[in-house]
Amino acid sequence: MPHTASRYLTEGRRVGLRHFTYDDAAEFTARARESKDLHHPWLFPPDTPAAYAAYAQRLIEDPAKAGFLVCEKEADGALAGFVNINNIVEGGFLCGALGYGAFAHAAGRGLMREALDLVVRYAFGPMRLHRLEINVQPGNAASIALARACGFRKEGFSPKMLYIDGAWRDHERWALTAEMPTGDD
Repeated sequence: MPHTASRYLTEGRRVGLRHFTYDDAAEFTARARESKDLHHPWLFPPDTPAAYAAYAQRLIEDPAKAGFLVCEKEADGALAGFVNINNIVEGGFLCGALGYGAFAHAAGRGLMREALDLVVRYAFGPMRLHRLEINVQPGNAASIALARACGFRKEGFSPKMLYIDGAWRDHERWALTAEMPTGDD
């Protein structure tokens, strides 16, 4: 029997990761609209075709970014969320900053935990990064719990760090290096 190549860059038991494509606009924006209450006030993924096209273009074309769609394997690859590595710096730093979000239908099911573990392994493996960072608003308990569960350690607090939803927001800084044990170790 011939081997069939996976459609995913990497995969776990329930999810697979693949890069963004322009063809994902309809499903991604529909999921983002369905998830507005879940995401507010923490993040605002694109919910129109034009906004998605600009967002996807940055993730596809900018070498300082890598975007991963979290696909639910048992649901024929339906989008469950996304994990992006932003601000990738090479050279002596080899670091990137993670941003992520689950879509409402997938929230609370452990899919993002599996996906974030996969992204960490992919970043420290094929991407050859050394450090990943997560900046999260202190009130975002779900995101903090996910970072902690995946082995990230809290490194500090940055007042008024990012401009989100019309105001400068405080953020906790979480990080993981390739030498640290992850949540699945």
